[in-house]
Amino acid sequence: MQSKSHWERVYATRSPQAVSWYQPHANESLRLIRETGLPTSAAVIDVGGGASTLIDDLLHDGWTDLSVLDLSAAALAAARSRLGPDAERVQWIEADVTTAALPAQRYDLWHDRAVFHFLTTAEERAAYVATVLRAVRPGGHVIVGSFAEDGPTECSGLPVMRYSADALHAEFGTPFTLLRHEREEHHTPAGKVQHFVWCWCRRQPS
Repeated sequence: MQSKSHWERVYATRSPQAVSWYQPHANESLRLIRETGLPTSAAVIDVGGGASTLIDDLLHDGWTDLSVLDLSAAALAAARSRLGPDAERVQWIEADVTTAALPAQRYDLWHDRAVFHFLTTAEERAAYVATVLRAVRPGGHVIVGSFAEDGPTECSGLPVMRYSADALHAEFGTPFTLLRHEREEHHTPAGKVQHFVWCWCRRQPS
């Protein structure tokens, strides 16, 4: 995984609204999460959620069991500050997803927008998938967004992986059934267009 110091430096020197991945509302994520049909009492973890506004909109929608995991303490602090008293309704986890000791079969829904493509070695990706298998209950949903094949070759000064839907799903393997894949055009604050691919999978029942 990329160094914690890199991401602390990013959030120390740039506002959350200035980073390339900023969205006023994470509309693609919200739509896919809503379409799972899960009740708002379901346990959701947003991996790499950092300063993302997704958690604001999930709280507004009435979700009651929310966790946000991020490598950067500064990113989590920005989100907590923005939410004010509502931050107490969220569990904040400062950790590297490839080594995080998350509770076993805790989550009904795993969401990740733009962490997975920073894992540039097979070992990192295998560790990530092992964390998913440990933390998501059988039958749970996994929604992952990553740079598409025609997406950027780097982000925030770091190299990234790019995926087709089939290649992204293949990283997770047979324990995960692909329910849907989609493409998204993300418009950065600087006015550039970044192409994403999304895979919505379901973990196979035990």
